[in-house]
Amino acid sequence: MGKDVIIACDFPSRESTLEFLEKFKDEKPFVKIGMELYYSEGPQIVRDIKKRGHKIFLDLKLHDIPNTVRKSMAVLSKLDVDICNLHAAGTSEMMKAALEGLTREDGTRPLLIAVTQLTSTSQEAMQRDLLINEPIDNVVMHYAKVAKEAGLDGVVCSPLEAKKVHSEVGRDFLTVTPGVRFADSDVGDQKRVMTPAQAKIEGSDYIVVGRPITAAQDPVEAYRRCVKDFVD
Repeated sequence: MGKDVIIACDFPSRESTLEFLEKFKDEKPFVKIGMELYYSEGPQIVRDIKKRGHKIFLDLKLHDIPNTVRKSMAVLSKLDVDICNLHAAGTSEMMKAALEGLTREDGTRPLLIAVTQLTSTSQEAMQRDLLINEPIDNVVMHYAKVAKEAGLDGVVCSPLEAKKVHSEVGRDFLTVTPGVRFADSDVGDQKRVMTPAQAKIEGSDYIVVGRPITAAQDPVEAYRRCVKDFVD
């Protein structure tokens, strides 16, 4: 299992997304398609980007009753994505149903990972708004264990938590970590962040990087800087 940098293509349209990807002449970076782009363009944008040779993390964060999630994942399984996700807070029953729906008749499926706590969530907000009074670190580890027991392949967590997730749940359990910024970047609305080099040390398997690449003056150079710091 190799490390990789996933670019968050949080663009509003097909045109702006493909214009961005056209900048990459020598690489085919792993890309994340999130809610904004998917809701704007629908499943065709996934097919279009896949045809261009990119691996895709479809970041829709499903969270609903088990039967609805099962049926939704069955639809998503027809798209040739590499990773998709859901919220661990949906319970183990929902996660098991998601796996059932995502698994194709030939037994293949994309990787399925669970969001633990969003990297924009602080300890204070979790206690105030979600009424979860456990330390956020404990909550993330518990969600990771529940996801592993449900049969999932990994979790989305902060890079600050990657090393502990591996120690608690196993090295083969994937950690996909947003909240990655260069040391000289604005952290934006993220609360729990690290640099690519720090995320590498902490054992992240995949880092998800958005604005530090997509809003850079030279996105290709910014991507290469991430790869150098995290992968090489």
